[in-house]
Amino acid sequence: MIAAIIFSALFFGGFGFFIWNMMKIRSNILLGKDIDRKDRSSDRWKTMILVAFGQKKMFTRPIPALLHLAIYAAFIITQIELIEIIIDGVSGSHRFFVDALGGFYTFMISFIEILSVLALVATIAFLSRRNILKLARFQKPEMKGFPTRDANMILFMEIILVSFIFTMNGADEVRQVLETGTGYGFAISSHVGPLLFGGITDLHTLHLLEQIGWWGHLAMVLAFLNYLPYSKHFHILLAFPNTYYSNLEKKGKFNNMEAVTNEVKLMLDPTADPYAAPATDAAPQRFGAKDVTDLTWKNLMDAYTCTECGRCTSACPANITGKKLSPRKIMMDTRDRLTEVGDNRRKHGADYSDGKSLLGDYITEEEVWACTSCNACVQECPVNIDPLSIIIDLRRFLVMEESKVPTELTGMLTNIENNGAPWQFSPADRGNWIHEA
Repeated sequence: MIAAIIFSALFFGGFGFFIWNMMKIRSNILLGKDIDRKDRSSDRWKTMILVAFGQKKMFTRPIPALLHLAIYAAFIITQIELIEIIIDGVSGSHRFFVDALGGFYTFMISFIEILSVLALVATIAFLSRRNILKLARFQKPEMKGFPTRDANMILFMEIILVSFIFTMNGADEVRQVLETGTGYGFAISSHVGPLLFGGITDLHTLHLLEQIGWWGHLAMVLAFLNYLPYSKHFHILLAFPNTYYSNLEKKGKFNNMEAVTNEVKLMLDPTADPYAAPATDAAPQRFGAKDVTDLTWKNLMDAYTCTECGRCTSACPANITGKKLSPRKIMMDTRDRLTEVGDNRRKHGADYSDGKSLLGDYITEEEVWACTSCNACVQECPVNIDPLSIIIDLRRFLVMEESKVPTELTGMLTNIENNGAPWQFSPADRGNWIHEA
């Protein structure tokens, strides 16, 4: 009874804290402007199944894709064992499903153990890629400090979790053999158990080891669950809604600002009465984005979904040629600023301003103008994040609100206005090159 009470307090306390953090993140995301992503539901379901569940875009790089698939599959399937742990913890039973499922139970736990071994191998490989091989995309300036510690911490937590699983199953396997003469026959622990604990003949000691693994497994699950909202690994949960609400338009299509579109229509319509529009007391809408509250809720969900894998940055032509721009940093900066704004509002009220903004304090103008708008980052992202849409809105603010345009672009825009082309010669001379041949 005491163990059940302790278990219930830990489980429901840990789960409650996770829900509290989830509500904070939800409120942060809803600070963004509205955008309609409810159309074409069948296409959206298809995208989510292929990209999030099926890991489709991961397989452009097969080796990390297979390693990631091992961890992903283990994470999904081991939740079955977690269900039994919860039932055992609340009821005080031991392996609640073993009698009811019989041979199928042995098959399921064996399958989970095999996946756990594959996940362990993948985890060690990922640690090596980051810390021994030092892949270039993990060594960028934005990965210094917490992002690197965060990635390593999760990987070490995976190793500890797998260790607890085999401590639990292995000690229980040896104990079962001593008590009944026949073990459970699990695929891995039936071999690992005797290897590690075969010399122990005291049933109390084996039970203690099994309980250490059992409680350790539970503790690691709750620790992992509550660390997720503070980590890049939050994409484990948000990848599914994020891919569902993907932008389904062609990548080269830019959205128009409604306020600007309406003004252009008024100018081009000779019958329009500009004074006929009803007066409104609403504050004028900002052109583009200066801070996170000027972005859409989908932009903000993108920021929380970012895996920090760096595929976007490794494919960015601006970054490859030494420019300051890193699409991964754009998403990380957006998430950090959004967290700051959300915390400030909860602490000081909705009208509080800290005098900072996403553009300027987090993302520089140099980064914004380095982008070629090629969409390589959007194409590469394994969870359909769109850094370009944030960059374009930051540019819109610079141009339309602050009249800031790089000198290189000023001449081109003037030529387009005067000559209808980026080049500095009259339209009448446009075909002269033909005669030079």
